[in-house]
Amino acid sequence: MSGRIVTLPNLLSFLRLLGVPLFVYLLLGPHADLSALGVLIFASFSDWLDGRLARAWNQVSRLGQLLDPLADRLYIVAALVAFVLRDIIPWQLAAALIGRDLVLGLCLPVLRHYGYGPLPVHFLGKAATFCLLYAIPFLLLADGHGLPSTVARPIGWAFAVWGTALYLWAGCLYLVQAAGLVTRSRRLGEEAGR
Repeated sequence: MSGRIVTLPNLLSFLRLLGVPLFVYLLLGPHADLSALGVLIFASFSDWLDGRLARAWNQVSRLGQLLDPLADRLYIVAALVAFVLRDIIPWQLAAALIGRDLVLGLCLPVLRHYGYGPLPVHFLGKAATFCLLYAIPFLLLADGHGLPSTVARPIGWAFAVWGTALYLWAGCLYLVQAAGLVTRSRRLGEEAGR
């Protein structure tokens, strides 16, 4: 793993992060939904590309491993907040997803205290993020009228329901993993103190 900060994959991740405020503005300001979808498509493509380039060019970095899930979380949270404000989704759905991230975020200082970094991403977490990121454009299209909205609505809600279930399940797995690491560290500390 590279310790370099200035790499093309990291630059793509930074660009993706810079798109979050634009994405929110387009959703809440002028309701320019197609433009917001364009930002989301760019973010999705750059997410795929930065990972591929990092692996191909041996530029996987600790910074990139932090920026990548951060960008995903920010797009999801931004969409959730905007969708609640526009009455596209119920606030309870957004609260469950954001609450999961807050709980896991509170685990980070505890893990750091015991000498651990952020937990590695599970396949289940990746699948959940995939579903939620696919739900966003379909739910946005479902907010309109006509045939595209009618077609997009069940697809968007299917991705949202599956994504939410997987997201919460993955969160439980992360909590179990974090608790196991803390318990193990405490046990080792007690044994060393004897």
